[in-house]
Amino acid sequence: MSGHPYRREVLTFLSGIGLGLSLIIAIGAQNVFVLRQGMRRDHVLAVVLICAISDAVLITAGVAGLGLLVERAPWLVIVARCAGAIFLVAYGLLAAKRAWRGSDQGLSLNQSPRVDTHSPGQTDAAAASTLTATRTRTRLAPVIATVLALTWLNPHVYLDTVLMLGSVAATHGDARWVFAAGAIFASFLWFAGLGFGARYLGRWLSTPRAWRMLDTLIAVVMIALGVALVLPVLGG
Repeated sequence: MSGHPYRREVLTFLSGIGLGLSLIIAIGAQNVFVLRQGMRRDHVLAVVLICAISDAVLITAGVAGLGLLVERAPWLVIVARCAGAIFLVAYGLLAAKRAWRGSDQGLSLNQSPRVDTHSPGQTDAAAASTLTATRTRTRLAPVIATVLALTWLNPHVYLDTVLMLGSVAATHGDARWVFAAGAIFASFLWFAGLGFGARYLGRWLSTPRAWRMLDTLIAVVMIALGVALVLPVLGG
């Protein structure tokens, strides 16, 4: 019996990581910018920290506000489960649609480099190396302004991070902060991996096929979480 609460917290933490990663990966513009900065090796640490800390602030605000509201009105948990399940399944279906039709996100990353740096005798790796070596670092202020705009002026960030994660976290009751910690950890993990790993993963992630694979993974995770979320309500 002593291991049961611990097991529940671990599963809640992993659920937070799973949903957090699914939502973060699904937001395209911000990820493309982080990946681009990583490939350029241009103010990567600042970009990663701004994205991850912004997510942490938004997640904390969502969990704190909705958690207090649910404590005063427990019936909202059922509403949150149903609404969250609908949202997750719908989001998963949209990701499945993107995976089926394909996306141009990968092409947009390499469109300019291919025109500017490729010559008949160059390989992709050589072209990428040339691009990194020849481009000068941009000033920090414009980079910060851009990443802040992509993060805080995107309405999907509030829908996903504040409302969605806040609602799902509220369904975990006293363990909602464990769920939030998992989502925050996922944010730091994703942005750090994307930014600092771009020099190794950028070539793979910059292809349309790679984004279709990611969208397929998003669809599976989101729909599975949506179904799991509403099962307790259906079970009565």
